[in-house]
Parts: sequence; C-alpha cells; structure tokens
Amino acid sequence: MSGSGKSTLGALLARRLDCPFLEGDDFHDAQAVAKMSAGQPLDDADRWPWLDRLGFAAGEVVASGGRVVAACSALKRGYRERLRAAIGAPTRFVLLDAGQDELLRRLTQRSGHYMPASLLDSQLAALERPGPDEAIFMLDAAAPPGRLCDQAQAWLDSDAHLAGDAIRASGH
Repeated sequence: MSGSGKSTLGALLARRLDCPFLEGDDFHDAQAVAKMSAGQPLDDADRWPWLDRLGFAAGEVVASGGRVVAACSALKRGYRERLRAAIGAPTRFVLLDAGQDELLRRLTQRSGHYMPASLLDSQLAALERPGPDEAIFMLDAAAPPGRLCDQAQAWLDSDAHLAGDAIRASGH
C-alpha cells in the first residue's frame, strides 16, 4: 500500500542483506505514472505489465545466483502470484500493515511523489488480505524502520534454505 513504508524497509533490508533493491515505482511506464498523477487509479490492465517488468528484473538477479529485495504494492493475490511466476524462484513477502488514517497521514505529509493521497481509497478497495497458504510475514508499519528490518531479517533467517530467494517488501 502506498505510504506503508515499504520502500524504506526494502532499502534497509537490501543493505543489510548486501543485495540489490528494486523500487517498484521505477518499473511503472510513463502512461501509468501520468494516470496516477492525474488522480486516476490503475486497473489490472495497467498493473500486469508493471508486475511482469518488476518480477522479471528480480528473477534475473535470482537466476544469476543472488538475492533481491523489491518494494511494490502487490495488493491482490493474483498480483503476488504473477510476481512469483515472473521471478521463477521461491519468493517471500513482507506486508507492512497500517490503518487507513495512518496511511492517509503519511501520504499527505510526503512531497514529490506522483501518487496522490486521493488514490488511497482505491488501493484499500483493491486490497486482498493474504491467505494462510501464502508465504507472507505481516509487520506493524507503525514500528520504527530499524525494528521492522530486524524482524524481517529474523523471519528470513529462520528459513535458512531461502538463500537465493527473491524477497519482497510489500506494503499495506
């Protein structure tokens, strides 16, 4: 979810894991950015190519024997499945959970981002909470970034067989 802190956590976690960080916002095409800038929510047709570009980029890192951390709003189960398929390797998700009021506060306080706070409701409407069968670790977005990074790393380290997995910092 926009404003959850996923980019902050993703960058911290990537530094800690000494691996590349992929900012999902960088994978949107110009048309999608213009649409969001104009206050129009993206639909699935806008998101599929974006998810593919991000997933393939993450998959290339993993295929070369590395780990990668990526941040994006994988709001729906289908989006998460699409990312897993594009990455082509076991993938773990971290979901930063925050309430609507907190997300709105954060979005109205940030500047220089194309995603206006007015689109928060459309993201909340699109959100599909993770199912128990999904490999998703939920964290309270209100916690300090350093603590979130510690918790995410501990979760990842608890599964030692994950070396080489793609790790995503997703947000809600």
